Amino acid sequence: MTVKVLCFGISLDGYSAGPRQDLENPLGVGGAALMEWFFPTQVFQRMHGGGHGGETGMDNRMAERSFDNIGAWILGRNMFGPVRGPWPDENWKGWWGDEPPYHVPTFVLTHHARPMLRMQGGTDFHFVTEGAMSALAQARAAAGGRDIRIGGGTATVRQFLQAGLVDELHLAVRPVLLGEGENLWQGLDMRALGYEVAEVIQGERATHVMVRKSKQG
Repeated sequence: MTVKVLCFGISLDGYSAGPRQDLENPLGVGGAALMEWFFPTQVFQRMHGGGHGGETGMDNRMAERSFDNIGAWILGRNMFGPVRGPWPDENWKGWWGDEPPYHVPTFVLTHHARPMLRMQGGTDFHFVTEGAMSALAQARAAAGGRDIRIGGGTATVRQFLQAGLVDELHLAVRPVLLGEGENLWQGLDMRALGYEVAEVIQGERATHVMVRKSKQG
């Protein structure tokens, strides 16, 4: 069982989301450019485009590989929805419609309790108010020996990296500059935390950089 961050879009200047995230701009203003490598892939088209078409090149192969052997997900609250503060009601059920793409137990970090939400396709959202370590413990128990994927957002990934809990980080580096937003590297010294670049793979619209804990780390 390993803890992974996979297919995490990032700009050349280190931003993983633009500013002012809201319902119209879930990745922040300009942040959709970070995922423009993913939208044309067959994986994305199967998930959101009715199951037909899509490109089958290296970007698609990297996206396919990111779903292998995943037994549980952990998400920050904004990855589930744009609502801030206490939940006004339980009508919001995520960005993805009736069948989210996770298909395994998914643990959402939040300061505000909410009952477990069961969706189509095997996705059960569990809302964790006890913090990241509790979410990781619950994900490990639910994953059945398979891997755990940290789905973001940026602050959540940074938190797990700072604690040295991520075994593998797959960055999909896009050739764009955002200039502002949420910077993944803010406050992080990856070398001091024991990480090293293990592999670089060129895709059609992104460069895929695999960062792993070093043997000495």
